[in-house]
Amino acid sequence: MNRDTVIGFAKDLISTLIMVAIILGVGYGVTGTYPFMVAVESGSMIPHMYKGDVIFLVSPDRTEIVTWAEGVETGYTSFGDYGDVIVFHPNGDTSRTPIIHRAMVWIEEGMKMPNGQKAPNSGYITKGDHNPVADQPTLTAPVKKEWVVGVAKLRVPVVGHLSLLFR
Repeated sequence: MNRDTVIGFAKDLISTLIMVAIILGVGYGVTGTYPFMVAVESGSMIPHMYKGDVIFLVSPDRTEIVTWAEGVETGYTSFGDYGDVIVFHPNGDTSRTPIIHRAMVWIEEGMKMPNGQKAPNSGYITKGDHNPVADQPTLTAPVKKEWVVGVAKLRVPVVGHLSLLFR
């Protein structure tokens, strides 16, 4: 390789890294969360979200999370049903793949979960729109506010399939 080729490659690499940094910085600045977009990895949210859809998120600190129960009372809907869809780390474990499901209701510690067991902590009862039962307690404990990565705000169909190929 000659010197001009190496310099050209270095310039291209640096400009690409700068562009990625700008996109990440603007994305975080606008949404207040990272990641600010996720690809749906399963069919648990059908018919409102599909595997391969990209979902843009907003930090839970920048918006109020409306549960399905509250949405029924107020008429608030998002993604085709009452209440908000949230992305959260199951049991707060950041090493696990985040889950994107609808916040159904908020319960306090000791209240009964959908299966009748007492809740070990206060948090959201969540459920995939396509799933017959809630996530609690089999998939995760009630979702604490600090486990929530973001609130889903925008869906872009199909474009996330490429990122799923690498997982």
